[in-house]
Amino acid sequence: MRYLRGCVLAAPVILAASLAPAQQRPPAVPLVVHNPYFSVWSMADKLTDQNTKHWTGREQPIHGLARIDGKTWRFMGEDPHEVPAMEQTSLEVTPTHTNYQFQAGQVSLTVSFFTPAFPKDLDVLSRPVTYLTVSASGQGDHDLSVLIDVDPIIAVNSSDEPVTWGRSRAQGLTVLNVGSRDQRVLNRPGDDLRIDWGYFHLAAPDQQGAQFALDQFAISANAVQTFAASGTLPAADEMDMPRMPREGAADLAVMLPFGKVGSQAVSRHVLLSYTEDYAIEYLGRKLRPYWQRNGLTVQQMLSDAETQYPALEQRGLAFDRELTADLERIGGKSYTQLAILSYRQTLAAHGFAADVDGTPLMFLKENFSNGCISTVDVIYPSAPFFLFFNPALLEAQMKPVLEYAALPRWKWPFAPHDLGTYPLADGQVYGGGERTEEDQMPVEESGNLLILVADMERELGNWDFARAYWPQFTQWAEYLRDKGLDPASQLSTDDFAGHLAHNANLSIKAIEAIDAYAIMARGVGKPEVADEYARLAADMAGKWQTMALDGDHYKLAFDKPGTWSQKYNLVWDQVLDLKLFPPQVRRTELAFYLQHLNQFGLPLDNRADYTKLDWSVWTATLADKPQPGAPDEFAAILAPIGHWINEGPSRVPLTDWYDTKTGKQVGFQARSVVGGVYIKALADKALAEKWRSRAEP
Repeated sequence: MRYLRGCVLAAPVILAASLAPAQQRPPAVPLVVHNPYFSVWSMADKLTDQNTKHWTGREQPIHGLARIDGKTWRFMGEDPHEVPAMEQTSLEVTPTHTNYQFQAGQVSLTVSFFTPAFPKDLDVLSRPVTYLTVSASGQGDHDLSVLIDVDPIIAVNSSDEPVTWGRSRAQGLTVLNVGSRDQRVLNRPGDDLRIDWGYFHLAAPDQQGAQFALDQFAISANAVQTFAASGTLPAADEMDMPRMPREGAADLAVMLPFGKVGSQAVSRHVLLSYTEDYAIEYLGRKLRPYWQRNGLTVQQMLSDAETQYPALEQRGLAFDRELTADLERIGGKSYTQLAILSYRQTLAAHGFAADVDGTPLMFLKENFSNGCISTVDVIYPSAPFFLFFNPALLEAQMKPVLEYAALPRWKWPFAPHDLGTYPLADGQVYGGGERTEEDQMPVEESGNLLILVADMERELGNWDFARAYWPQFTQWAEYLRDKGLDPASQLSTDDFAGHLAHNANLSIKAIEAIDAYAIMARGVGKPEVADEYARLAADMAGKWQTMALDGDHYKLAFDKPGTWSQKYNLVWDQVLDLKLFPPQVRRTELAFYLQHLNQFGLPLDNRADYTKLDWSVWTATLADKPQPGAPDEFAAILAPIGHWINEGPSRVPLTDWYDTKTGKQVGFQARSVVGGVYIKALADKALAEKWRSRAEP
């Protein structure tokens, strides 16, 4: 493949569009998806139906206009309304690409958003850059120019915050910048908030070794209107700074010249980036984004991103092709579509920072829930994604939690729930200032961490983490030994359903966690402890079967006959090879579940019609591989989820909590828990080993 600097042949982009099964109407389409603050989506059938939005639903418009033979068309955004929209002919999403195709005036455009989110390449993964590439071809020769315009609202929380703007250079790039006037770094925690410190950058590469002409850039409130009317950009505005977006602050605009386009496809691209000096506050100290840990400047980061673009694009295409094929082979088309839509969302729900010594730390945000940071029962469902691709990223999430739990200020005999409210990880907030044991999730969180550390350490091939925090793990194992088999009234991760005593699914987690502790004990050279806790777990598992059995299924709670629930926690019995529960337990449950499927999925339990997306895939993964002539239970549970993806009425980044009869979102969106759908891939041990050991260039 030949490349010209700043001018890439269209073949890679067109090829990317052929890698995934057609996604005709996902709930929301990831465009520029990096972290809880830098996250831009399309939430409509077509890219021209609405303006692009932050994951919270607030508009962050990026406009795309094409001037074809003197007539202007829209291909991104609903403004200006008087400009006709190009016909959108296809949309496909792959793990690292989102590709649209448009047609108008005998010209075809492919518009591709590429985020090189490679889980094993931390330097590239942490780099806050998405490439927006427009490729064009035509029937005959046609004059074409393209406008990319970004509203300054992208750099602030709300439209009443004053912004400043300007132009700069990085090697090989012209860069337009906008940011808040006040730059109140890490100024407040919360959920429905956007960043208002740092700067957004729209960078355009020099064309064939020469800078763009000055009239191909504009920092103006009128760039879209001027280009729509004349195909040019306005002269430099005499605008006072700072100015609020709602009062006409300047957009950032670049006009990409294509000249004459014909059957030979031609591409132009820009870089979309957001940088901030500090990303997270952790126990009182401000942490820089991971990509800055060695003092890399914004200018050098952008220049590196541009230089590496051709090679990254090829890596992205290969990555997408290989992962898509593997997912479809083990799970079918519905599973593949779900896993692909989950890919960038899972990563983008995290802030990626560096500790003072450069150690990578990841902090998730509990999006559209309560805004908590590093919530343990959100780390737990998303963990299969990281265990499958790179367990070191799971270690980067758990390290802050374990450090906090080891401090004298944490006085409980069980694990914490969270570290604060994003982006301030200064200590647990869940349960309030006068929290009691019942206000927290003692069995849930203790079990979560023991299970995850056991699997993570096994995959990393060392037990260093277990040794470092052995006193905490021992305390939590003892707590579960005493209180895990028949949990008292308390919350679980499904806390929206309220307190529940004698929770059978929660009991499974406690039993498995005790055996996970035994695995850790053996790993750190404590065989007697390992034997003791392995025997204890086996004994508890036997008692569970008697306590939970309710005829043709197992109960929601031990004291509630006639009830049922998804026993999704059973999946770790397979993944960790615990063999605590006989296969008949999961087979009995699965046969019962298949009698309770609704149009869009399997309810979480008998109390309501809603379900949890992540848990449904965990439950489906309990199924045996289908034998010839036997029903495919995994496919049966996934099929209604596949319908929901393309037919559900709620147009938001994947929600994990929705109604199985109406398909409507009940709550939550854009959360990392959707990484839990990779449990099916993780349970395929040969495939998981392949991807964990897969070499990245």
